Amino acid sequence: MSVVRAVSQEASQRYDEMKRTPASLDLTRGKPAPEQLDLSNDLLGILGPKDYRAADGTDCRNYGGLEGLPEMRSLFGELLGTKADQVFVADNSSLFLMYHTLAQSMLHGVVDGSGPWVGQRPRFLCPSPGYDRHFSICEDLGIEMTSVPMTSSGPDMEIVEREAASDPRVKGLWIVPKYGNPTGVTLGPAVVGALARMKTAAPDFRVMWDNAYAVHDLGDAPDVLESPMGEAEGAGHKNRFWLYTSLSKVTFAGAGVAAMASSPENVGWMRKHHANVTIGPDKLNQLRHARFLPNADAVRGHMRKHAAILRPKFEVVQRVLERELGGIGEREVGPFAAWTRPRGGYFVSLDTRPGCAAKVVKLAADAGVKLTPAGSAYPYRKDPADRNIRIAPSFPSLVDLERAMSVLAVAILLASADGAAPH
Repeated sequence: MSVVRAVSQEASQRYDEMKRTPASLDLTRGKPAPEQLDLSNDLLGILGPKDYRAADGTDCRNYGGLEGLPEMRSLFGELLGTKADQVFVADNSSLFLMYHTLAQSMLHGVVDGSGPWVGQRPRFLCPSPGYDRHFSICEDLGIEMTSVPMTSSGPDMEIVEREAASDPRVKGLWIVPKYGNPTGVTLGPAVVGALARMKTAAPDFRVMWDNAYAVHDLGDAPDVLESPMGEAEGAGHKNRFWLYTSLSKVTFAGAGVAAMASSPENVGWMRKHHANVTIGPDKLNQLRHARFLPNADAVRGHMRKHAAILRPKFEVVQRVLERELGGIGEREVGPFAAWTRPRGGYFVSLDTRPGCAAKVVKLAADAGVKLTPAGSAYPYRKDPADRNIRIAPSFPSLVDLERAMSVLAVAILLASADGAAPH
């Protein structure tokens, strides 16, 4: 009997046992666990009844302060590698800021553009596997998407440069530059520099730099990401980058603080349009965060506590995948799966054999483990090889995660062996 056939039979038996006592586990999204949220509970009572003024005397109970408190602009400037006056601080959602940026671009155009994008049939380059919510923003706004393969160092820059230089409809590119979602890739200096310097057919080309995991390191040797702003300005592209981040996975996921940074012209453009949306952000929440996390060192210290909770979960993922799938099928049909080993962020990206991902997701669901739908990490939810699965290990307990990963591994064995074994 071939190894593949033996794997198929054993996996089938194990799967039947798992279905008899199904789990009820969810690995679909990168939610902080309750223990992580508990790390920030001091925020709930950090402001006394007389503590409502910011460093510049702003009464945080009142209207105004559209750009955010000075101390928060300074903090985010440290985290994003920009000057404080190039930072715009809003409420809890960086996703809102990204959507808002592109919606206003569609309606009004940008500072160095030729009018509203909506009439120009804009197209965005989308490194894939990538973040599904980036793609849903484009789909919602009618921005055409072109998938660009992700490599171990970032998007395939030969394709990015060719597409951006040849078509004025190409208005931008999405990227999670540090610990990318879901691949875990951090852009190196060469890629950052190429994005800053490259020639584009559209003078108003934008890089949507979603630095969601800027401080989300898992170990003591974090990846280092260079800010693109200086090189872009030196190359004559000072308005090219919109930088985004938030404290939503640092403090409270539903009550953090978000920020964007860019050139002074871009920040002024954002202020102009945002003034029609709100008279001011939740400055009391910004003040709470300024008291709790007064500088970047405080943020990094706080994130070491997060890492102590998250690191064992990522270790469970690696241990179970290696135990169950390491080396399986290599001699006869090639490996059944390959997966990333990120040094930070919230995800592990796993590739099955071609044509197996959707089947794996269904098999896992039938045994009680929910996964992000196959194809989600690609524009229009279409993975051409049907092989990528995003694993989000942050929320479950260690015991539940071990069980969920075992179900996933058996589903991969069953789907892969069934497709590879001779009939």
